[in-house]
Amino acid sequence: MTEAYCVKCKKKCEMKDPKEVTMKNGKKAVTGTCPACGTKMFKIGGK
Repeated sequence: MTEAYCVKCKKKCEMKDPKEVTMKNGKKAVTGTCPACGTKMFKIGGK
């Protein structure tokens, strides 16, 4: 799974339902939700 920083919890945690996306500039990113609070998480260039 992918680990990212949650702004609401203020700590790194594993993403729930990670999905790979491509940003407007063509770079890869991963988006998902925080398992603890349900906030959207975003990691640029991660896999």
